[in-house]
Amino acid sequence: MSAPKSSGGSFAPLRQPVFAVLWAATVLGNTGSFMRDVASSWLMTDLSAAPAAVAMVQAAGTLPIFLLAIPAGVLSDILDRRKFLIAVQLLLASVSITLMALSHMGMLSVSALIALTFMGGIGAALMGPTWQAIVPELVPREDVKGAVALNSLGINIARSIGPAAGGLLLASLGAAVTYGADVASYVLVVAALVWWPRAKDANDALSEGFFGAFRAGLRYTRASRPLHVVLLRAAVFFAFASAVWALLPLVARQLLGGDASFYGILLGSVGAGAIGGALVMPRLRQHFGADGLLFGSALVTALVMAALSLAPPQWLAVVILLFLGAAWITALTTLNGAAQAILPNWVRGRGLAVYLTVFNGAMTAGSLGWGAVGEVAGVSGTLLIGAGGLFVAGLIMHRIKLPAGDAGLVPSNHWPEPLVAEPVPHDRGPVLILIEYQVERQNRAAFLHALDELSHERRRDGAYGWGITEDSADPERMVEWFMVESWAEHLRQHKRVSLADADVQGKVLAYHSGAEKPVVRHFLNINRPGKVSA
Repeated sequence: MSAPKSSGGSFAPLRQPVFAVLWAATVLGNTGSFMRDVASSWLMTDLSAAPAAVAMVQAAGTLPIFLLAIPAGVLSDILDRRKFLIAVQLLLASVSITLMALSHMGMLSVSALIALTFMGGIGAALMGPTWQAIVPELVPREDVKGAVALNSLGINIARSIGPAAGGLLLASLGAAVTYGADVASYVLVVAALVWWPRAKDANDALSEGFFGAFRAGLRYTRASRPLHVVLLRAAVFFAFASAVWALLPLVARQLLGGDASFYGILLGSVGAGAIGGALVMPRLRQHFGADGLLFGSALVTALVMAALSLAPPQWLAVVILLFLGAAWITALTTLNGAAQAILPNWVRGRGLAVYLTVFNGAMTAGSLGWGAVGEVAGVSGTLLIGAGGLFVAGLIMHRIKLPAGDAGLVPSNHWPEPLVAEPVPHDRGPVLILIEYQVERQNRAAFLHALDELSHERRRDGAYGWGITEDSADPERMVEWFMVESWAEHLRQHKRVSLADADVQGKVLAYHSGAEKPVVRHFLNINRPGKVSA
């Protein structure tokens, strides 16, 4: 059942009942997660005063996201996404139940807290790509970017409420009650997912296994030029912008003379700015487009970094960080929306997982790099260097336009079924596909140019080798060839070809001058007894 057509506006996606319910449940779930994190961080300071132990809690929560994002994306594409999300929520609830029980009995240790935090990080890693991948199922295509912005808004609402609520519960009622509140939030999320009337995935004889899906996702990533642009823009922006996040604690302490509570106020200011930015972003998008928004985010972030390097008064720093929050959510939403818009459903989870890996990798590497620069140039100097680098990078990257994301990604189903003399086992392969064209000499250059674009489509959708040859006796007769690892994978190619891909193939076929359509032949590998295939 298709969702109703959007009428526009910042909150248009919330007019879709399923999205509204799941969005509200996600806000509550994230609020509970932030409450859990506050309790865990504070308990660790009680269990051990060693800085390394305290830092391990943060590392244990974020490391799985970097390590498991891509495998999680594979699972989100090959499993029923609703059931998968329910299973992950139950995993996270079991972690919080264990924390609640151990803290209530006074049996929580440093090793147990770190191990359970790591398990929670695994759950977060598994959940991230799938939550993002279901967005196009919940709203009309024209509301996808707005839904992404609302998801970012929801995270910032939870970030603003969760730590404060967690701190109040922890101080007044103890850690067990705080963890119990997190458990309750998972109950609400699971209830919303159970209520979601998602259509069952059709039984598919060509369903992918984990490792095959993993390889297919990597092939798609290597061959998708639009995705390369999004990943490049994201890596450059976050690598430079990470300077302000890496140094913000030192900015609060050394440059602004604040304490821990003032640092919390600064983070709250960022969250409030992000909420405001999410509200005005739809109007800004209409005037400036995705590229203008991303360049504006880079410019504002650079100006914030430069202003902070001057050690402004504390009240002014709080105001300045409102703009950082608005710029940050604008960049996150713009890049995430661009990735969502170019990924077909069959590979959306894997593509978004690669994006999340690049994002986390750029933030991690950037933070380490800016920390090293800070040892030499100091906090103020490093902020100025980062601001200058981000501004220059923004100018350069602005010339590399983000993909519009308006291509038709619905399967076209225009490829005819391959002719076979007898049923072919799905695991038989590799498969060699030959397509014979007749191209007049004057159209040769234009044909090869169109075929170059088609080659990326072939590789993106499953081919691991591709080429074009000509007949030595008749140069106007050309044969395109590509190889696929199995018969099942080639049949999946038939289902993956989208309406946009059909248009590309139409350009190629326009140069075929034969009386009939190009001849397509399929050749299967022969495994001879006692022989090792090359």
